[in-house]
Amino acid sequence: MPDSSIAAVVRAAAQSLADAGVPDPLVDAELLAAHVLDRRRGEVQAAIVRGDRIDEEQQAALTRLVSRRAGREPLQHLTGVAPFRHLELSVGPGVFIPRPETETVAQFAIDALLNSGEAAPVGVDLGTGSGAIALAMATEVPHARIFAAELSEEAHAWAARNVAGTGNLTLVLSDLAEAFPELDGTASVVISNPPYVPDAAVPRDPEVRLFDPALALYGGADGLDVVRVLSGRALRLLRPGGVLVIEHGELQGAEIRELLTADGWRAAATHRDLTLRDRATTAIRP
Repeated sequence: MPDSSIAAVVRAAAQSLADAGVPDPLVDAELLAAHVLDRRRGEVQAAIVRGDRIDEEQQAALTRLVSRRAGREPLQHLTGVAPFRHLELSVGPGVFIPRPETETVAQFAIDALLNSGEAAPVGVDLGTGSGAIALAMATEVPHARIFAAELSEEAHAWAARNVAGTGNLTLVLSDLAEAFPELDGTASVVISNPPYVPDAAVPRDPEVRLFDPALALYGGADGLDVVRVLSGRALRLLRPGGVLVIEHGELQGAEIRELLTADGWRAAATHRDLTLRDRATTAIRP
C-alpha cells in the first residue's frame, strides 16, 4: 500500500519537480501541499514532522498541480497568489508576477514619499501590473495619495482586484504616456517597472518565456523604448525636486543614466539589489 504520509507525498513531489529542472523543488512542493491542504507552509512542515497523513482526494489534487508545475507553469499561477513585501497579491495568466527584487526597488519610492515633507504626497506607479508597487506605497505611506496606471486590460483586472477598497489609491486603464495629466507638476515620486527586455533577448526561464505577458517584458530593440517615454512623462508629472525610480536589467544602468541626463534629469544614480546586480536607477526632477 502506498505511503500516504504528507512527508512521503511531499518528498515524491519534490523529486518530480527536481527531475523537471524546477529551481527550488522542495520549497515548491511544500507550498503546493500547503495550497491543497489550505495551510501555511510552516504548518505543512510541522505536519511532516508529526507524521500526518493526506487523504486520496487531496493527494490527487496535489499530483495534478505538481504535474503542471513540472511543465514549468509558474507556482503563483497554481496557487493564485504572490507575496510582495507585506502583501499577498492575487495573480494569474495575463499579469506579470511580482519579483522579490522589485520589493527593494519599491523602497526608493516609499522613502521619497516619507521624506517629501508634504501632508499628502502624490506617488505615481506607471505600468502597475498586479498593483504591487502602488499598493505597497499606499499601505506603507497611508497619508500619501497614490495613482496607478496599467495598459493591459488583463493585468488591469488583476490590479483592480488587488487594490479594491484601498481608499488612497486610484487605478486607471491607460497608456503610461498619457496617464494622469491632471497631476502634472504635483507628484513627489514616479516609479515604474517597465518592460525592459530587448526584443531579441528571449528569457531563459520557461516560466517567464512562456507565461509572463509579452507586453510586460519586451521594450524594443535595446529594451529602452518605454524608458524613453517614461522619462518624458515623469518630467511633466513630478514637481521640482521630485524623484523618478525605474527598475531595469542589470546591464542597462549606464544607458539609462545617460538617457535621463540628456533629458535634463539631475543626479541619475544606479542602485544594486540584494543579489548585488544593478536593478534600479533614480533621478531628480530639476
